[in-house]
Amino acid sequence: MLIRLTYASRVSPDVSPTALRDILATSQRNNERDGITGALVFTGSVFLQCLEGDRAVVNRTYHRIVPDERHSDPQILAFEEVTRRDFSDWSMGYLAYTQQNRHRFLRYSPNATFDPYQCTGAALGDMLRDLVESARALSKSVD
Repeated sequence: MLIRLTYASRVSPDVSPTALRDILATSQRNNERDGITGALVFTGSVFLQCLEGDRAVVNRTYHRIVPDERHSDPQILAFEEVTRRDFSDWSMGYLAYTQQNRHRFLRYSPNATFDPYQCTGAALGDMLRDLVESARALSKSVD
């Protein structure tokens, strides 16, 4: 059964750019091996991650991530059965919150400051698809 799990967590203050690159590289390597696809959003203070794949594998992955000391307060914000993947070409794509894409985050946020803990699961799914579509379009224009 194919599922999509979206969760948020608060970034530990000591997470450096190097640690973020390590998180992303490890996620890509492990997810490629395990058949998981998804995206990681970093806002500077919050991680928002979406994992897609087999239910048991995604659950094991999430439970492996939870005790990591580089974040705290992990909360599942959406968990759903799906018929297709939204991130099929990304073992773990990276999406950063920037001034240039701030409007995309706020489009789905109930507040003036993006906080995934305050968003609905449906809004987060729509936002992630919007961000991915924008990233893919930008990538094609650079190629």
